[in-house]
Amino acid sequence: MPGYPFSAIVGQDQLRLALVLCAINPAIGGVLVRGEKGTAKSTIVRALARLLPSPLGSTDQHRAPLVELPIGATEDRVVGSIDLERVLRDSEHAFRPGLLARAHDGVLYVDEVNLLHDHLVDVLLDAAAMGRVHVERDGFSHAYPSRFVLVGTMNPEEGELRPQLLDRFGLAVDVAASRDLDIRTAVVVRRLAYERDPQAFADAYAAEDAQLAERIREARDAVTAVRLPEREIRRIAAICARLDVDGMRADLVIARAAVAHAAWRGGDTVVEDDVRIAAELALPHRRRRDPFDETGMSEDELDDAISEARSAAGDEDEPGEDPGPQDPGSQDPGPGGPGEPDGDGPHDDGPGGGEEPSPEPPNGPSGSPRERQAGAPGPGFVAPRFELPGRGSGAAGRRSRSISPRGRIVRDAPFTGHGMHAPATIRAAAAEVPRRGGLAIRLQDMRGAAREDREGNLVIFVVDASGSMAARDRLSAVTGAVRSLLRDAYQRRDKVAVITLRGRSADVVLPPTSSTDVAARRLHDLRTGGRTPLAEGLVEARSLIQRERRRDPDRRALVVLLTDGRATAGPDPVARARSTARGMARDGIASITIDCEHGMVSLGLAAELAHHLRGGYVRLNELSASTVSGVVRAARGPGAAAA
Repeated sequence: MPGYPFSAIVGQDQLRLALVLCAINPAIGGVLVRGEKGTAKSTIVRALARLLPSPLGSTDQHRAPLVELPIGATEDRVVGSIDLERVLRDSEHAFRPGLLARAHDGVLYVDEVNLLHDHLVDVLLDAAAMGRVHVERDGFSHAYPSRFVLVGTMNPEEGELRPQLLDRFGLAVDVAASRDLDIRTAVVVRRLAYERDPQAFADAYAAEDAQLAERIREARDAVTAVRLPEREIRRIAAICARLDVDGMRADLVIARAAVAHAAWRGGDTVVEDDVRIAAELALPHRRRRDPFDETGMSEDELDDAISEARSAAGDEDEPGEDPGPQDPGSQDPGPGGPGEPDGDGPHDDGPGGGEEPSPEPPNGPSGSPRERQAGAPGPGFVAPRFELPGRGSGAAGRRSRSISPRGRIVRDAPFTGHGMHAPATIRAAAAEVPRRGGLAIRLQDMRGAAREDREGNLVIFVVDASGSMAARDRLSAVTGAVRSLLRDAYQRRDKVAVITLRGRSADVVLPPTSSTDVAARRLHDLRTGGRTPLAEGLVEARSLIQRERRRDPDRRALVVLLTDGRATAGPDPVARARSTARGMARDGIASITIDCEHGMVSLGLAAELAHHLRGGYVRLNELSASTVSGVVRAARGPGAAAA
């Protein structure tokens, strides 16, 4: 069945332009597509690949390869490894290139790139920037060309890329389903037409696709001849400086994209409008330095930066040249954009102690007695690295040690039927050559590969939001600490959940998610006041872990409890809290207790609770010290282990 035509896609003009610019000059560094499901991300990428000739710059009729990188790919599969078949058959020391070799002169597509292991993302981005892959492993030193258009797609609600990796993508586009009725109607009409007769639909747009393909080829041929005046280089530098962009990568990306856009519109010299269009695609995602920073850039911000840059460029009074048509289509861009599902179709596109009263008046901001909002988090908190003991086998991340088939080989080990360590196996067989009279691999020669990695965990924050916390204005410090810990969870690729304790119940205000910015928003809206249902909070955390184990049995959990240790809600609250804590310890649930007690006299209630949990223990003021370093391990055993 023919694929959906690129020229038949409705809307998503900015995404289509970004893809075309990278097709003209892959050195731009690829495109990151951020957006909700059903916005034609996959459709557009696959349609672009059908427009590109192979090899790049050629006029032959062979289409460019489209290589889709699976999320579970290993580094061997991506970059290549020893060619075991040739070694065994021909006794030849040979190398088998990986997916990056197959993607040469084509498109490398990574769906859900935010779920890919960070070190593999680094490999892809290095290859996209250099156009070559260098492999030093298993006794090999090998290099091969790998020049491709890199496209990564992601849904931000499923977790973000780290800012360091965001910066490595040349361009980024946020996509969403259009709210325009005409566009949405056109999407449905053309999709249904495609489903009725795919071939006839593709034939109807064949001429437009051919024109687009020819225009891309001509722009590739012309791009090296496009002149980039020093005036425009100064403009680019001034814009990046005005917007406080880190590093120099953005300047280079804008320069390359502006040159590609000039070639696309048929110009021979870069002008201000080329720079503006390139900046719109290259800068918004680079403004996120922190997981809680908003992505994006308003038109007013860009206008102000460009206005200030005119004096630096020396053309304050000179108007910019009309850049001509920007849309990748030579005429009407056609349908097929917003609102379409991912897939192969036309648009293919989860204890005790008294309670102190709240300082709020009887009716707080929300009208509820003794209730207040958390407010802004306190500053200056530094999170140590919390780590679970032992080695797990959960999803790739950066927190706790794990044994993973996708990890780095740390040593050879006895062969268990999978994951053979080829060099060690060959060495074992080679040692027997004099006795056997030749190289022959036998069962006793087989050696396995022991791989070690890091995993992401489920981190459940249980936050005491009772009146005793608010009475001494400690909640801003607590929310500041949680924000710091959320930042750490973001960097270590964890899933997070938030449970709050107040009144008579414990509430799951955030079910497990990989989106820490959602967690930060929920934390900001936290309401406080009332008694401390500490036992209920531990029960809810225990139940949440049990539910998540059924859904994802390999992801280990860590409970981070922020409390002063007071338990005041329900019958016999102190005994119930201690009993529940001991039950969690028997279940093997790892925990860290952050003691939020404040004052001249310390009751030590949180430390006692940590003892019953058999987990780690840290004081809140220790998190606010800039000297915090090392690892706090969630111990399973008598006492707490902290470092």
